[in-house]
Amino acid sequence: ASRPDLQFAICMCARYQAQPTEKHIHAVKRIFRYLRGMVNWGLWYLKDSSVALRAFVDADHAGCQDTRRSTSGSLQFLGERLISWSSKRKKSAAISNTEAKYITLSGCCA
Repeated sequence: ASRPDLQFAICMCARYQAQPTEKHIHAVKRIFRYLRGMVNWGLWYLKDSSVALRAFVDADHAGCQDTRRSTSGSLQFLGERLISWSSKRKKSAAISNTEAKYITLSGCCA
């Protein structure tokens, strides 16, 4: 997974790969159009002296229309370099947006 800019969109489409609707097919075609326009782009890791470790998280509350589960994401940077990321649907439903974000943050720091 070397395309963090696409990870969320691809994961959302993958949820419906067994029974896609026209809306899902349209979303996949949009991803392909995006890729065609970005064929010469890449991720560059420039040499610098910063070694600060930073993490960012976000989550929605009951964002999945089918299961009402939250989707969360996190990014970890070492200096200015992206070293890790994740995006996933939670196994259980959170009772609030704050709880969903707290659970995501605790998983990011573990």
